[in-house]
Amino acid sequence: MIDTDELAKRNAEFADGGSFGNLKLLPSGGLTVIGCVDPRVDPSDVLGLELGEAAVIRNVGGRVTPATLRTLEMLSKVVQARTGGPRPGAVHYVVLHHSDCGITDLAAFPELLADYFDVPAGDLDAKAVTEPAAAVRVDVGILKQKLPAGAFVSGLVYDVATGLIDIVVAPARVET
Repeated sequence: MIDTDELAKRNAEFADGGSFGNLKLLPSGGLTVIGCVDPRVDPSDVLGLELGEAAVIRNVGGRVTPATLRTLEMLSKVVQARTGGPRPGAVHYVVLHHSDCGITDLAAFPELLADYFDVPAGDLDAKAVTEPAAAVRVDVGILKQKLPAGAFVSGLVYDVATGLIDIVVAPARVET
């Protein structure tokens, strides 16, 4: 188990590096990644992101749920408060799912999943919980309906066995 003493030691090493000193609140890469909480799939490592390049939202399965949409709305309000308007420059949202995801085990608990997605249990098939590529397409479709025009959205599936990503949905601009 990693205890707080170890965390404090690691933090001191991080702080000594000073690489965080000039970071801004808004991601320098104009990127927001929605990914899974699985410790094998840290989006920063998997996608080679540097500190400050992306905002990362993680939840079970990396899914676009009502809670995810509320988080995105809150983030847009933070941006408005800081900049006086929408996020400047190109904005890219990436849905990152992965193989061997634990959410597939939750298919045996339809009531739990229905609550997670805020849908009736009978509508769970439309969420493609057991198929990562299909789930990416579902979630990208939801984002395209909810995000402002001009944002880019794409979808990836990470293979935990090979370490490679598959581009399931190429980046596309959200239309009005």
